[in-house]
Amino acid sequence: MLDGVLARLDEATNPLPRFTAPRCLLERQAVGGCDACHRTCPHGAIELGPLGQSVQIDPAKCTGCGLCVQVCPSGALEYNLEPALQAVKDQQAPSSRPGPDASLTCAPSGAGGPALPCLGRVTPALLSAAGAWGAPLTLLHGDCAACPVGAPDVPARLERVLDEAQRLRAPTGQPARVTIRRAAPEDGARALTVSRRGAFGALFRAGKQQVAHSLPEQPLPFVDWSVPEERTPQEWVWRARSLKPAPPEDAAISWPAPLVDDTCIDCPVCANVCPTGAIDRDLQPDGGVHLLLNLSACTGCMACLQSCPPQAIHAQTHWRPAAFRAPLLLRESDSVM
Repeated sequence: MLDGVLARLDEATNPLPRFTAPRCLLERQAVGGCDACHRTCPHGAIELGPLGQSVQIDPAKCTGCGLCVQVCPSGALEYNLEPALQAVKDQQAPSSRPGPDASLTCAPSGAGGPALPCLGRVTPALLSAAGAWGAPLTLLHGDCAACPVGAPDVPARLERVLDEAQRLRAPTGQPARVTIRRAAPEDGARALTVSRRGAFGALFRAGKQQVAHSLPEQPLPFVDWSVPEERTPQEWVWRARSLKPAPPEDAAISWPAPLVDDTCIDCPVCANVCPTGAIDRDLQPDGGVHLLLNLSACTGCMACLQSCPPQAIHAQTHWRPAAFRAPLLLRESDSVM
């Protein structure tokens, strides 16, 4: 039975990120569109196409480095975050018995421990979650300048990801303890260490040594767009979950999102271009309209700002914790355009 489980894990490994078309700014026909994934891919694996096929990934060229996912502003491209999150959680040692830092490394570096194809897959949510768990985390990269998987500037990109995670964690008073460095020869002997609490789960998931030293990927299923909760990408779900310890009520949480001013003409453009359904245009029985924002679902892509005909939308970078608990009323109008 175990061999069957391991075979399924091996088959599940897939370097291609999931593309959710309704989240793509090209598919939403946002003004200005977006070509971040195409510009970022170091291997020319991404081409931009017509509606319905806005992002096309060549499996023969894609190495699974994750850099396109890292820069996607709306979560249209994503990998399953949970294997990496679980690997960090499993390595967390109780404060009463401190052990070695949790680690993630890129496979080409030669370092031991849990490995990703490239650290380009590391995102702010992953680092923020490590901070919430109080787990010191070391990110070990190899010779990025000569690596055929990622790009020479992966370490610099990681620093920017860490800066974003620290801005998110600032109101919790518990910053992420993350070290980014090149793997040293002695890191080759680094073991896949787990806490006692995580040992059984890790053994069950790993099963045998060659699987234990990689993070098996379960391809993400298609998003059911009829279920609002599924429209929010894992990245932003985990960013919200990682706001622990709970920030004080007067804290300012870094979460760029839109505000609407009185020049709004009550047209439906902002709701139409929103890639996650975070903006809801709620028509009232009396003929008016309420414009609502689900802040937790907002990725801060600002497609609404770029596309607003009267330029009535502006970005607000920080919010109080109460703003995440219920939909925010961005605008209330007694008539529809």
